[in-house]
Amino acid sequence: MSGRSEGTQVATPAIDLEVRLRELVGAAPNVILVTDEAGRIVYANAQAERLYGYPVSTLIGMASTELLPARHRARHATMRTSYVTNSEVRVPREMRDGRQFLALRSDGTEVPVEAGVSSVRLDDRMFIITSVTDISGRLRERARLEAGLRRSFLEAIPFCALATDRCGTVIAANPAAEQLLGLSASCLLGRPIHDLELTGTDEPASGEDTGPPLAQRVGSPRDVEYRRGDGTTIHVNQAVSELRDPAGVLTGYLVVAHDITARREALDAVRRMTTQDALTNLPNRSLLERHLGGAIAEAIESGTDGALLLLDLDHFQRVNDSLGHDVGDRVLLEVAERLRTWADDHSLVARFGGDEFVVVLREATALPAVATALFDELTRPMTVLGHDLTTTFSIGGAYFPRQGSEPSVVLRNADTAMYYAKSSGRNQLQWFDEDMRIDANERLSLASALRQALRDGELSVAYQPQIDLASGRTVGFEALARWKSPTLGNVGPDRFIPVAEETGMIVELGAWVLERACADIVRIQAEIGRPMRLAVNASPHQFRHDGWVETVASILERTGLAPGQLELEITEGVLMDHRRHVTETLHRLRELGVGIAVDDFGLGYSSLAYLARYPMDKLKIDRTFVRGLPPTSDRAPIIDAIVGMAQGLGMTVVAEGVETKAQESYLRDRGCDQAQGFLYSAAVSPKDAFRAARRR
Repeated sequence: MSGRSEGTQVATPAIDLEVRLRELVGAAPNVILVTDEAGRIVYANAQAERLYGYPVSTLIGMASTELLPARHRARHATMRTSYVTNSEVRVPREMRDGRQFLALRSDGTEVPVEAGVSSVRLDDRMFIITSVTDISGRLRERARLEAGLRRSFLEAIPFCALATDRCGTVIAANPAAEQLLGLSASCLLGRPIHDLELTGTDEPASGEDTGPPLAQRVGSPRDVEYRRGDGTTIHVNQAVSELRDPAGVLTGYLVVAHDITARREALDAVRRMTTQDALTNLPNRSLLERHLGGAIAEAIESGTDGALLLLDLDHFQRVNDSLGHDVGDRVLLEVAERLRTWADDHSLVARFGGDEFVVVLREATALPAVATALFDELTRPMTVLGHDLTTTFSIGGAYFPRQGSEPSVVLRNADTAMYYAKSSGRNQLQWFDEDMRIDANERLSLASALRQALRDGELSVAYQPQIDLASGRTVGFEALARWKSPTLGNVGPDRFIPVAEETGMIVELGAWVLERACADIVRIQAEIGRPMRLAVNASPHQFRHDGWVETVASILERTGLAPGQLELEITEGVLMDHRRHVTETLHRLRELGVGIAVDDFGLGYSSLAYLARYPMDKLKIDRTFVRGLPPTSDRAPIIDAIVGMAQGLGMTVVAEGVETKAQESYLRDRGCDQAQGFLYSAAVSPKDAFRAARRR
């Protein structure tokens, strides 16, 4: 780079320009290096001496790669060679302005620098000019600012943040960590992070094992338990990330955790909802079936029998309707607590739904004594919100695996037995047997056939005359449903009426019978020229059914029967039903003009209080009391009492099942108003009913 003429001492403009250029380059604030095609330094300014620690005289002639750490030299040489051999003078992207790398000083230390490269050709030779700037101060400032930002961020975030060294020892903790762990930063610093942890909740606990090292947790968040300063524990979700220095060397870990107590409580609540009854906290049907499956498997393996009891609280709906759901819920809670107290550690008590409970007994031994103890416990009087109550239960029992190796089969068999307990008078335990299954299947088939019979018109109505005992004339008829099936033959009402009640078809069946009977009686009285009364049985289901009063009114309007000619016969059980809807239905029917008769009086609750409370028109003495007349029978005083009571209440009395003249005479002498039975006529077709009315 010299432009001097040999043998002369006079400065020329060219020489002066070169000197000035050298001075300018030498005064540049950054390092300037010029290398030839071989990579040898041919020029270095004073800044290069200060950066690299070599005198300029030493730098001249050094290979440029000697100023780089050994690990970077091969790559640098490859780029330089590629650049020099390229025919075009174009700086590769890797070597343009802004490239950062490490410079090697004479004492072996490394300094971060930033370099820009350009090239020039002089006398057909290529020279590379490199401008190098020491950026260590800039990087330190950036690191300081970044560290401040990180500290501010960690202090501001609501998550527990702990920085550790490579061994997992805590070296920094943010305020949220102090709050979460109940420990000051001074107590946390220097502690191994494993001291704060219990076994991860997703791993099995084994002694003091606290799970995998931090290096194995990087990028895999997991749930763990932290031990707080007061000894309590807290569930957190923990995430681990690496901390590295600018050179990429691992220096430690950042452990960030947040409290998941609320999430776990929500999950526990959902889990309880799927396995426990919300009111009683007993296992629900889902958990029951899983437990029962395990109990059956154990019984099969051991060759023993277990037992399942399905308990239904008798007349529980009356408690809800008359005393309110608060009382009903308290009753269920009391029953649940009594069952818990009664059951041993090997038994499971569950709420099956509504007013039904289940007890699973893994050992079916001494069952008579077990049943007695259970009934004694459940039927003890209880006081609930000021109400003294006594509960009874209908219980169905089934053995396993003898009577079923699947939970659904055992439960179905117990349910079948419970149905028999209810239909046999309630407040008792019935054990399942195969005859019950056969009968249950028959009821199911009968229900299907009855539904088809209603569609296909297989049903009819028969009429039994009601006789005025004073005059001997026919004053009305009781309408009775009859079913003649083309496949089953004559099906008695004692078979199909309970099935209709059980399936809910009684509402449809009752409405059909009422409309057919009203229409028939209108025709009969038109032909005989005098009015007749019509008695039709009404089911408790009909009284509870919305819109039933409107159905009765509509039928009367369509058929033309006067409301005063219709009597609806109800059982005493309807009077015991305290539901407001039933009471309102009785009063609305009376307002409509329809009469109300109590059927089979004396067989049920026979409470005078109910007779006085409700608007009754007629009492029907059940045939079981009539059968033993005349007065040699011990039933005669009962007949006398019923007649006298009814007359005192201003009610008409009808005796059912009258078959002899002696019975008729006794009833007439005691003041009984009307009678019906085989003495007068069986239930007959509308045509024969017309003939019977004309004869009397």
